[in-house]
Amino acid sequence: MCNKLYTAVGHSDIRGTLNGRRYPLVMLNGKEHILDVQEMVLWGVLNWRILTVEEAEKFYDNKKKEYGIEPSRSFDQCMFRLIQRGLIAEGTGNTAEEALYDLVSDLQVIPISDNLILRIFSFIRLTVFGGVPFSVTKKIFHKDKRTDVEKKTYRLAMQTRLTTAEIMKCIERNVLEFKNEDQMMETLYHDDVTTIDNIAEYARSMSSFRPVLTSVANLYLRRQIIFGRM
Repeated sequence: MCNKLYTAVGHSDIRGTLNGRRYPLVMLNGKEHILDVQEMVLWGVLNWRILTVEEAEKFYDNKKKEYGIEPSRSFDQCMFRLIQRGLIAEGTGNTAEEALYDLVSDLQVIPISDNLILRIFSFIRLTVFGGVPFSVTKKIFHKDKRTDVEKKTYRLAMQTRLTTAEIMKCIERNVLEFKNEDQMMETLYHDDVTTIDNIAEYARSMSSFRPVLTSVANLYLRRQIIFGRM
């Protein structure tokens, strides 16, 4: 049986003005992606969630009813367009674990800053200007308790943009800091066979595979990281 999982890539922002109104968009690799209402709802459903297509469609239908949206396109059409634009990632596998790894292995792990000033700014922007309920934004100030592997994962992600597979390789070799880019490349691609194209496959056999995969998923679901693309 083929398992498929989906999640959002990038982060949301609110800009202005378009025809005199502030408008939401998704930022990915420094580029602005403007979404229509249906696409934004679907992207938001998958932001900080990892869902099957059935779960995503159920959340999406509930949000449509909540916001009173009259759809002009089907759920499948919206999903396809967002996947094509790289704003939604898809993972497949024979098991749920394989599907999860296929989903996140090549995605960059981007930490959300622990800086208190930035968290206050984010809280004000989302609550006051973005209209996000306080019950949601108050989680910004929640002190997160991380496992040892989660701490290592987050520490590596704070230094530079690394994919999930690359973080596995670093933790496998017990390298948690880089003095420069050369040291990072030596850690990741020190042999004659590992490349940026196959590191995800080699990482499957590492002892760090399952602990890091679990840590990345947990950090994401607890809203401590977001995903980016290379």
